[in-house]
Amino acid sequence: MKAYIQDLVDQNNNYVVECYRHLHAHPELSFEEYETAQFIQNELTKIGIPFRANIGGNGILARIEGRNPNKKVIALRADMDALPVCEMVDIPHKSTKANVMHACGHDAHTSCLLGAAKVLHALRSKFEGTVLLIFQPGEEKSPGGARLMLEDGVFDEIKPELIIAQHVSVDYPTGTMGFLSGLIMASSDEIHIKMNGKGGHGALPHLCNDTVLAAAQTLVSLQQVRSRICPPLTPMVLTFGRIIANGAQNVVPGTVELSGTLRTYDEKWRSEAKIHIRRIINETAAAYGCTAEINIPDGYPTVVNDKGITDQANVFASEWVGENNIRTLEMRMTSEDFAFFTQQYPSTFYRFGVKGEVNANTGGLHSSNFQIDEKALETGVGGLAWLAWSFMTSGAK
Repeated sequence: MKAYIQDLVDQNNNYVVECYRHLHAHPELSFEEYETAQFIQNELTKIGIPFRANIGGNGILARIEGRNPNKKVIALRADMDALPVCEMVDIPHKSTKANVMHACGHDAHTSCLLGAAKVLHALRSKFEGTVLLIFQPGEEKSPGGARLMLEDGVFDEIKPELIIAQHVSVDYPTGTMGFLSGLIMASSDEIHIKMNGKGGHGALPHLCNDTVLAAAQTLVSLQQVRSRICPPLTPMVLTFGRIIANGAQNVVPGTVELSGTLRTYDEKWRSEAKIHIRRIINETAAAYGCTAEINIPDGYPTVVNDKGITDQANVFASEWVGENNIRTLEMRMTSEDFAFFTQQYPSTFYRFGVKGEVNANTGGLHSSNFQIDEKALETGVGGLAWLAWSFMTSGAK
């Protein structure tokens, strides 16, 4: 069967590359994936796969039914949104939209799931059960498309026994797949602050509240959350990447805006940290005669790979790419809204390598110089289809 599936993957390789190039050239930001969703729906219709659309926004749930559709149900997930990044890679299928780019590989994820869909649709008479295909919007932006799809009842009609997701990795070479059981990615919460006060002339500081100084001191004071309040053995990151003080060399603005991110592996500490963060912001603002508006929306929880599912997926993947091409992933402080799926269903999130000769100098994920090796799409399609087939036809759960 492996040779047969490989043949199907090979037959659909050009199709997957064409899908990838189209999606890469036409990226759409989180929750704005209207053309992308329509493209996916058109392709599913051509293949002959039924689907539900507009779930949690632009989300799509497609269904491939084999013999005895209710015997086993597994789901495969791909995200489809892009990032507000200006592409700097000079390729024929470069982004056609200013400051919008598939800089995280979601175009590859969607293309690979479409390719795997074609393979599994061709195999549907050879397995018992149902394969669900989740095309998910808004992974890059809170509250997360996974959360919205779940809240919108994506699995109300049929529930999966397990969910599988994959992600590109420029840390590993083309042809490899990587797995890790248990905690693999951190929670993620956005922190937005408005420091408000009485603006004024920079030469008359006694007549205004120095919102810039208050904001600067807030940044410094918040670092004690990590260095002095967080338990020493608890992983945590508190980073601020945006500060807007729209004044001038001699103008103190009435408002300064700050935005940052909180990440940790400990859900209990995550809740406690938010309390300390709010307290320090308010107390620091008050010390400078300012007030603070604080918005910390609920973000993404930790991503937890089910041990049984992940260990079995590792074995199956070894059969597909060979044991020498299997990697052990490292825990990362990055986050993924696939976490919402892992909270409710046994799941595994793995990575496949996309670094080859053509993109030897590629930038990292979310960079303007990010690029994949298109040869890796074969692993993305084949690995996903093989895992789905293996779980569907084995006794593993």
